[in-house]
Amino acid sequence: MSPDNASKASICLTQGGRLSAFLFNNIKLLADYKPSSYKNNYASSILFPFANRIKDGKYSFNNKNYQLECNEVDKNNALHGLVFNKTFSSIKKEITPNHASITIQYKNKGLNEGFPYKFNLQLTYTLNKNGLDLIVKIINEDEKAFPFALGWHPYFLSSDLSKSSINFKSKLKYTFDEQQIITGTKDLDFSLPYNLKNTKLDDGYPLDSNKVEFITPEYSFKIKTSSKDTFLQVYTPEDTNVIAIEPMTGAADNFNNKIGLQILEPKNKYKVEWNLIIDPTKK
Repeated sequence: MSPDNASKASICLTQGGRLSAFLFNNIKLLADYKPSSYKNNYASSILFPFANRIKDGKYSFNNKNYQLECNEVDKNNALHGLVFNKTFSSIKKEITPNHASITIQYKNKGLNEGFPYKFNLQLTYTLNKNGLDLIVKIINEDEKAFPFALGWHPYFLSSDLSKSSINFKSKLKYTFDEQQIITGTKDLDFSLPYNLKNTKLDDGYPLDSNKVEFITPEYSFKIKTSSKDTFLQVYTPEDTNVIAIEPMTGAADNFNNKIGLQILEPKNKYKVEWNLIIDPTKK
């Protein structure tokens, strides 16, 4: 929280360590979803060890087959990873005149049959004068390597989505089947920046840069990532003036299609940083 209370961020430890509310210079950036609806919308959840979907919850790794729980029942997919409903604990807090930060962690004991690996997932949220930084660190505490991708699922609020736009660098969008599983790519069928008037989106894109911009009548922001390989999922729910802008380090179903898939060796660490840089519109 800033000294004047104009900026503040709330973290929900019992719902995967998600960012549950965010106010910056008295501008409300996140959609106001009730905690009880989180199991359906995954608002601001951290997506790990996979982002988006795994077809039928099935994958193979190192010549062994695995079955994840298919929590997207209507499409029979595993959806949004395994930590979105886990309880995190606070391990470090820091408050200075220029920023406030908290580091939280979740330690997995490797008991999930579909992903039987021990890991430590640490999240550091930092509220500063430019916006919000999120650092995600994964530590492989197992004796075996494991596959992974990371994503973040925030829903942003616009005062008028029809007068808002999104901008990123990409030449392609993914095509998908009835399970919303990637089948290939096609040329981007719209120009950028893309105006969001009368649009319904649930699409994925391989990015050619590490930056995504969102421009609204009230504010604009850039999400920058430290990841070498960058991917984006954009989703517009039924809610008015709300859009999910989801940065990812790998594509949907990448335990199978290998797009952006990474392997973390025993005792090794991986870190990604997402910087949400906000520019309030001058009135």
